[in-house]
Order: sequence, then structure tokens, then C-alpha cells
Amino acid sequence: MVTRVTTVAFQGIEAVPVDVQAHIAPGLAALVLVGLPDKAVRESGERVRAALTASGLGLPPKRITINLAPADLPKEGSHYDLPIALALMGALGAIPQDALEGYVALGELGLDGRLAHVGGVLPAAMAASAKGMGIICPQISGSEAAWAGEDVDIIATDSLIALVNHLTGHQLQARPQPVRQLVAPGDLPDLVDVRGQAVARRALEVAAAGGHNMLMVGPPGAGKSMLAARLPSILPPLSARELLDISMIQSIAGELADGALSDRRPFRAPHHSASMAALVGGGLKVRPGEASLAHNGVLFLDELPEFAPNVLDSLRQPLESGETVIARANARVSYPSRFQLIAAMNPCKCGMAGTPGHSCKRGAACAGDYQARISGPFLDRIDIRIDVPAVSAVDMIGSGGAAESSADVAKRVAAARERQHRRFADAGHARILTNAAAPASLIEKLVEPDRESQSLLLQAAERFNLSARAYHRVLKVARTLADLAGSDKVARPHIAEALSYRLSFGAG
Repeated sequence: MVTRVTTVAFQGIEAVPVDVQAHIAPGLAALVLVGLPDKAVRESGERVRAALTASGLGLPPKRITINLAPADLPKEGSHYDLPIALALMGALGAIPQDALEGYVALGELGLDGRLAHVGGVLPAAMAASAKGMGIICPQISGSEAAWAGEDVDIIATDSLIALVNHLTGHQLQARPQPVRQLVAPGDLPDLVDVRGQAVARRALEVAAAGGHNMLMVGPPGAGKSMLAARLPSILPPLSARELLDISMIQSIAGELADGALSDRRPFRAPHHSASMAALVGGGLKVRPGEASLAHNGVLFLDELPEFAPNVLDSLRQPLESGETVIARANARVSYPSRFQLIAAMNPCKCGMAGTPGHSCKRGAACAGDYQARISGPFLDRIDIRIDVPAVSAVDMIGSGGAAESSADVAKRVAAARERQHRRFADAGHARILTNAAAPASLIEKLVEPDRESQSLLLQAAERFNLSARAYHRVLKVARTLADLAGSDKVARPHIAEALSYRLSFGAG
């Protein structure tokens, strides 16, 4: 007789159903797992055996076969422990077989029979909800599963014994409740701390309002990292859809602390030694990288030229399409990756090129060679490029009055984003939230520059050899500038300011 328990395998953030089948037959004592298991799944046999023994149930000296179907789908991760144990317990009669019908089970087992947290509980619960099924998971992951909806039956226990007691009706477990971590306004770094840098503050506001990528170039200590760290404080709060998308990626990566969802937009700042797999995803188990973990948030790359050129160029696809596609011989995995790129760099290797009173022995070659480490196609995808000059201690001491706070800037950003969302919704594109995410054909219809603006654009295109992508990104930034000004029409001043941001660090 064969007993079955449903679990899932993960392909990106998609949970694919897997049928765990247990068969006990006479023969030489052995526990065999088939169905393309990886090393962690193969080792589950010993964990399950020890956990069952600790729970008072020993395996019989017979040939036990565990099949993970479909057999041609690779199975990875420790979350197969629990469904394998439940299938064996059903085959041994320890729990009623019909008690497991209608549930998706996942969880890692300790040798003492306790259930440990595993990644992917939220996508698994969403998949179970879509099929009208419940979910069995570790107690620590219960609040994460509860976000799938109030109609989802959730059994979250801390051990196999507690799970058996619940299924047999001896000691029922309470349904877990969703937990959300709210970010107080004072928890984020505030723009009020930034002295001077009026141009950089303005560019940061424009970038936040339209979701634009931005590059800051300046000497060490100019405040580039300080400005980038304060971008989340002026971004609007996450919508329900954005929160769910982010949390599903974090769940797969195992980064949801105690199953609690946070309303804070992701801010990822990987070190410049990060590998390609770390940045865009991949590795043995094709996990999401920093680009996907920054989905609907900010990816900050400090010391931009210090990243390996091939690592930076691997971001070109997600910057353009909003998703990362990782192809393998036996799998093709896609992760959402619509992030806002904020980058910072020194103007040259020594960091002081262009600074008054400083002269480099290598001259212009120092800056030229350093900046050439960034490829043209990558740079072409950055909408706003600004110079961030050094601020001296004298300037800070002499600055009068307090700087504008993040709360004040955030109100203007929220109003500009509301105008964008309303405009896209009226045009039949309600899923587009920012100008930066709009396709080129749509932004051309929505901007429609007047004759003076077109003339200015034509002059800039001819003089600086703007690419087609650069032209459309100038239109997007100009549209954002008009939204910040509360204007329905894009005028010549908006085009001129957008061009100034585009040409601050080389043309094109």
C-alpha cells in the first residue's frame, strides 16, 4: 500500500506541487529515496529515522521506498523532511491517512522530532490557498503562512508529537496570526542630517519621485553614501501587492525573521567584492540574489568601478526588464527584480580628481581609466548622473538653518507618485506605478513635448549623440520633474533639467 502527502518544490517564487509517496514492502531493510533528490533531501532519511524514533515510532526492518513525484523535477532543500515523515507515519498507521488529505506539508526535522524553520513557507501557503488546500508547517513559520489568507487552514506545531496529537484530535493547536513589523518614521535615517548638497538633494528627490536610477560621482567624504542611505525615508510606503511580492522573495531566501512581514522597502548594499551569483542570483540551488532581494526597493552599489565589470553588466537585463532569468541545464528560474539602482563612485582611483587645490600625477588619465571600468551599455541605463562636490567643515559650520526633513520631501514624492499612478491607470496601465517603469511607447504618448522642448531635445541628441534609450529616459525624468511641479504638461525647463542630469557624467 502507498501513502501520499503533498509538498512543493520551488522554481523561483513559484511553488510546484510534489507528491511524496511512501511504500513499505518485505525485503532487505533499507530506506531508499528516489525522484532526483539533492544531498540535503537524501540525508533526510537519517533525520526522519531519528525523529520518528525520538517520537516513539520505530521503522520496521523492511524495504521502505520514498518516491518524490514528478521524478524528473529536481528536489532541493530540507523542507522535505516533514512530508516524508508524515507519509511514513501514515503507512505505519500512526496517523489516519485521510487526515493528511487536503494539506501541503513542509518543514525540517531535528533528531529529537522538533520542527525547524524552512524558507519558502509563504509561497507554499499561497500555492496551497490557490488550490483550496491547507498547510502544515513549523510553528515558527506559522505567522508567515497566515499571510496567505484567513480562509487557509494552517497547522503549525513545534514537534511531530504535537502534530500527531492535533491530527488525532487529542490536543488541537491554535491557528497562527499574521505578524507585521511597522517601521516608525524615526527609525530611518533623515535627510535633515545632510548639510549643503542642494543639487544632490534635488536629484535624490527626483529619483525617488519617478523611481529613476541614479549615479553620484564625488570625492571621499562628500556625502554620497549618506544621501543613498536616506532614500528609503522619502519613498512612499509599500502597497499590499508590493509587500507580498517582496515577502515571497525573502521567504525563499529564508530572510523573514520569525515569519513577520515588514513594511520597510528593501535597501540592499552589497560589497564590491560580490560575485555574479550573489548579485543577480544563482549558485547550486539558484537562490535569489541582491537584485531580487531589492525588488520594489533600492539596490545601492558603493564604489561602483570596484565591482567586476562582468558582474555589473549582469545587471543590464534586470535593469531593463524588471526580472532576473537564470538558465541552467535542468532548470530556468525567474525572479522579480524591479529595483531602483543608486550607485556612488569616486571620480578617479585616488578619489580627488577635480577637487580644488589637488593635482594628480597621472593627470586626466587617472579619471579616464577609472571611469572606463563602467561599460557604456550599463551607464546608458542610469537616468540621473550628478557630481557631488566635497563639503568642507567651514561650509558646514557656516550653513544657516536646519535642512529640510525627509517627512517634508516625502510628501512631495508621494504627491508626484500619485499623479503618475492616476495617469497610468487612466491610460489602462494600472500596474505601472512610476515613470521609470513605463515602456518607451507609452511615455512618448504621455509626455508629448511641445515645439520648444522638441527643438532642445533634437539639439542635445545631435550634439551629445544620445541613444534611443537615453532619449526615452530623458523623457521619463522630464515627466517626473513636471509631476513634482504639479504640471500636466512637460515644458522646456523640465526637459533642460532632465538633460542636465543625463549629461553630468559623459553623454549618451
